[in-house]
Amino acid sequence: MNAPAGPALDPVRAALDRALHALAAVGPDLAAHANRIGEILWSPPRIVVVGRLKAGKSTLVNALIGASVADTAALEATAIVSVYQDGAPARTEAVLLDGARRPVDTVRGAITALDIAPHEIAYLHRRLPSAAIRDYTLIDTPGLATLTTENETRTRRVLIDGFEQTRTASVDADAAVFLFDSAPRADELDFLRRLGFTPLTTLGVLSRADGFGEGALGGRDPLEHAEHHAATLAAQLSETVMTVLPIAGLLAETSHTGAVTEQDTRALAALVDIEPFDLIDLLDSGAHDASAGIGAGGSVSVEVRNRLLDLLGEYGIVHGRTIARGGAAALNDWLVARSGVPRLRSVLTYHLGSFAHLHRAGRIIGELERLAYTHPDRGRIRAIVDTLRTDPALHTVVLFGHLKAMLDADPTSPVTTELRRLIEYPHPAAALGLPPNASPADIRAEAQRKLTWAHTCALSTLTSAEDAALVSLIHTYGLMLR
Repeated sequence: MNAPAGPALDPVRAALDRALHALAAVGPDLAAHANRIGEILWSPPRIVVVGRLKAGKSTLVNALIGASVADTAALEATAIVSVYQDGAPARTEAVLLDGARRPVDTVRGAITALDIAPHEIAYLHRRLPSAAIRDYTLIDTPGLATLTTENETRTRRVLIDGFEQTRTASVDADAAVFLFDSAPRADELDFLRRLGFTPLTTLGVLSRADGFGEGALGGRDPLEHAEHHAATLAAQLSETVMTVLPIAGLLAETSHTGAVTEQDTRALAALVDIEPFDLIDLLDSGAHDASAGIGAGGSVSVEVRNRLLDLLGEYGIVHGRTIARGGAAALNDWLVARSGVPRLRSVLTYHLGSFAHLHRAGRIIGELERLAYTHPDRGRIRAIVDTLRTDPALHTVVLFGHLKAMLDADPTSPVTTELRRLIEYPHPAAALGLPPNASPADIRAEAQRKLTWAHTCALSTLTSAEDAALVSLIHTYGLMLR
């Protein structure tokens, strides 16, 4: 339950930490509960990566971790939920359905063989010494809606239905990264809703952006095309995701795992004088040829060609040839920039991560409330919860809880819209829907207008969720008037 050493605590976690210390002081059995909940409080947010089979989930996980450890081939491990957490030494354990743990052999973090039947495994717990995942834990999942229902069933079982011992073993997620090609399908959106996240804790990723539209030789750069399409999707899916980012998964994995060598770079630079359409013919030529020569442009062995395709794809080869003249470091920097991962990391850390902490705080309050209903010392526990709920530091957490309830009850309600804006924008002007340069007088006037509106709505609410949310909105607008 002890807070980790380091910078001063943020107000939300400081308030929750005080509540857990108060809970532990009530009695020895509650100290055990406080320690269990404290492990949730002080662990990094858990971000689950979901999407259809072959959507590029494991490829993205490898890029974010910075090592090729997530299985991308048709191995048994791809059909099992994997939890990736920063930790040394590198090790993997299979967590069985009964909660037992068994070690799994790995080489440089990658699973070489799995001697346990997948249907006996709840999830794989994989620890890796990686600063890249120090701020969050990644959960890689099997593909949804596969040719068989087994993979999808396993993901649903662990993340939604859950054997209780598996859920308490920290598979619970605080946010989601949702991968899809072109546009998500109805069953994918339904799955996301069942996970219980909000638009603020769900990030959409348009995968394989480097092959979007007409591809590498189309009239429009596929990455630019994907960027515009992602913006359109973000507007269309605003009730489901915070935004949609285009990611070139292959470029991301190659650049962030250090796969490109100087030899690869020289081979790529040697293709610089080949006409683009001739180059595509070269890349598409028969895999069994001893070489793939095209006259004056030179030739390249099938082995080299296939390696470049595996590392870079058509886009990386066609557009990276000139960059490769500057060496492997220059090529890798270009791949990083074109992959979209730097922007993704920023969103994960500074946006999705912050809302994931709100989700986590709400879960902890829920844990305490359940204790208040079931424990003999419920009166003292209830007092702790009430103190927590009225703590100004947790005001946004309370609003977040109302947002989740309203998204279930009426996602299109103006009350839902107001809650989301108040949570999403910390500055009063933006939180009230005003321009950034709004004067204090403008802010007070708008807060008064919103307060009057909320009181009017409270006279005829349609659901208990709306009734409770309006009480909090009235309190919030009142605070803005002070």
